[in-house]
Amino acid sequence: MSLADFLDPLQQPLVTVLGTPVSWTEVLGFGSGALCVWLVARRHLANWPIGIANNLFFILLFTQSGLYADAGLQIVFIALAAYGWWTWTHGGGPGSPDLPVRRTTRTEWTWLLAAGAVGTVALTVLLDHATDSTVPFWDALTTALSLTATYGQCRKLVESWWLWIAADVVYIPLYAYKELQLTSLLYIGFLTLCLIGLRNWRRDLAGRLRQPVAVAA
Repeated sequence: MSLADFLDPLQQPLVTVLGTPVSWTEVLGFGSGALCVWLVARRHLANWPIGIANNLFFILLFTQSGLYADAGLQIVFIALAAYGWWTWTHGGGPGSPDLPVRRTTRTEWTWLLAAGAVGTVALTVLLDHATDSTVPFWDALTTALSLTATYGQCRKLVESWWLWIAADVVYIPLYAYKELQLTSLLYIGFLTLCLIGLRNWRRDLAGRLRQPVAVAA
């Protein structure tokens, strides 16, 4: 059996949503994506392997839909997921293996915003000249926002949720325009989960800052 024979059933329509056929790939991407964000909001380590499965489904889905930057982004997400998985369990330093939630420093904000701006411009030019993308700027913008948000998530930066919120606000109409109706609805759910995640991480940070600091004798 070839790879095409294995993937073909995943591309077949399963249901129709708002008059648009929805494939198995999109349904599986919907379910694994929703579960992943819910786990992130709860700071559960299982979000990383579930997220990798979600990335694999979306590589296929976005390639079919001509969202090439988003498809390539999933490969980067898989690498970042491996990094985030390790960081969450080993990044807390000696005596504290779990990485704590913290705020983004001014230096980190500067680097994140600069990387996002440069990435958006570079990807827009690449997609406009090297692919048949009909939405090069919006595809590039969401890619850059998602990458910076994922890096912040790997480091457990509270403000990474704001980057995800900004990305979701663009993703929702973008996927609707590309007739990925179920994925567009999924990102409405993502937006809600991001707001919950922001609240939860803020509470975790506030609780940690209120804990008394032990003084060595």
